[in-house]
Amino acid sequence: MVMAFARMGALSLALAAALAFMVDAADARVGGGSIGSRGSKTYSAPPPTNTAPTQAKPIERSITQPGIGAAQQVKAPAPAASRFGSGFGGLLLGGLLGAGLFGLLSGAGLFGGLGGLASILGLLLQVALIAGIAYLVIGYVRNRNQPVLARASVRGSPSGRDMFNGVPGGSGAHSAASSALLISSADYDAFERLLGNIQTANAREDVDALADMTTPEMLSYFSRDLAEDKRKGVRNEVADVKLQQGDLSEAWQEANSDYATVAMRFSLIDAVIDRETGRVVSGDPAATQEATEVWTFRRDRDRPAQGWQQGWQLSAIQQA
Repeated sequence: MVMAFARMGALSLALAAALAFMVDAADARVGGGSIGSRGSKTYSAPPPTNTAPTQAKPIERSITQPGIGAAQQVKAPAPAASRFGSGFGGLLLGGLLGAGLFGLLSGAGLFGGLGGLASILGLLLQVALIAGIAYLVIGYVRNRNQPVLARASVRGSPSGRDMFNGVPGGSGAHSAASSALLISSADYDAFERLLGNIQTANAREDVDALADMTTPEMLSYFSRDLAEDKRKGVRNEVADVKLQQGDLSEAWQEANSDYATVAMRFSLIDAVIDRETGRVVSGDPAATQEATEVWTFRRDRDRPAQGWQQGWQLSAIQQA
């Protein structure tokens, strides 16, 4: 029995180690996780697109601290419970007691103010009328206080070969419905080139090139991952990065920066190689694979926008 438990424990440890290695190998490629910052929208899911119709995975690593979120609703204090109950019964009991008090004050006795059956029926009719009016007034006030659901306008899907460097499914030069920031064809060209250049620069371990194309935060993540690969004795090999389809998720401005979140489906050759032996640890250096990711680019307005890069830097990556 002891030997059986020992074998089971060893097998569990081996499986756990293998799984951990597989996860590390999968994360070796740029964009293997969901990292970075999207300004005030860091912890808000980007809108789905034709390229990435499912919700992108939330950011896992970011220097941006989570905000308070949606403002808390200020609720009006609940009205104090009537000592006579609620609804019609409360109004009726209150009316009867009021009539009794009136009878006492007028010297006619507790129920002298009712004056027989006719007076009781008259009182009931008055109470019913008052209850009906009160019900209508309360319903009107409640309806006015109900929040109105905002309906987002639905933009028609682009047809044919729209702009994003001529790739079907691109968004062209229009902006997201909720944004005042316009994205031009030159911007889309920059996004496509950044997609390929960042992947290959990371594979070459060219930190200087990465520093020019990514924000300081993203550069810190890439540098840390490269150092971890060196410690493990492996390197990432990437080639033939080609954008297959891309479209705009959202674009906006805040503070001194512009942001654009773009969904991209691309093909590439991706493998993890042992540094000493050249043995393939994971992936296939001869096979093309596809990935769909949501990249957010940031452009600081005090950064020169000349050249193909248009001032854009990679600010976040999310898996779709």
